Amino acid sequence: MAGASRWPRAKENTTSTSTGLPAVCRYLNSAMIDRDRVMPSPNPPSFGSAHPRTRAAGFSLIEVLAAFVILALVGTALFRLFSGALGNASAADDYSRATLYAESRLANFGVETRLREGTDEGTSEDGRYLWRASVARYVPPGTTPDMEAATDAMAVRAWRIAVTVHWPGTAGSDRSVSLSTVRVALKE
Repeated sequence: MAGASRWPRAKENTTSTSTGLPAVCRYLNSAMIDRDRVMPSPNPPSFGSAHPRTRAAGFSLIEVLAAFVILALVGTALFRLFSGALGNASAADDYSRATLYAESRLANFGVETRLREGTDEGTSEDGRYLWRASVARYVPPGTTPDMEAATDAMAVRAWRIAVTVHWPGTAGSDRSVSLSTVRVALKE
């Protein structure tokens, strides 16, 4: 095969509008592309070669890293969401327990002790809740002095009972619930 070239010849209808190096580069580039289509190389190209391999199946490193970043962001958001929900559920439980305790303190006034003006305070049996109660004579808004004198002559009296329950909240905050009622009792 004397005189045979391993590079295929350009097609007959190929014309060059340029002379010199650019035309040679175009010719060599088209010859290399045509050669790979006609005769694939028996040896696969190595890293950094002029002929890259076809893309292998799978994920690139950047795709895997991007997936992990997205997963971490979504995981963090979900963790915050669930921890916030648990904190809200705990606060709601504290409020309902404090409200029940305040209601029980209101119910005890006039049953365990007689109603008289003053204040009282204490702690719950478990020591978690501090309570303060006040009992005062109740005068409805808009009462005239004549009406007040008439109520003094009656055998019963209206009392306003207010109970406030305090307990420690999260992050050192102090939480409280206040309930009040009006009760009618016999005068002493």
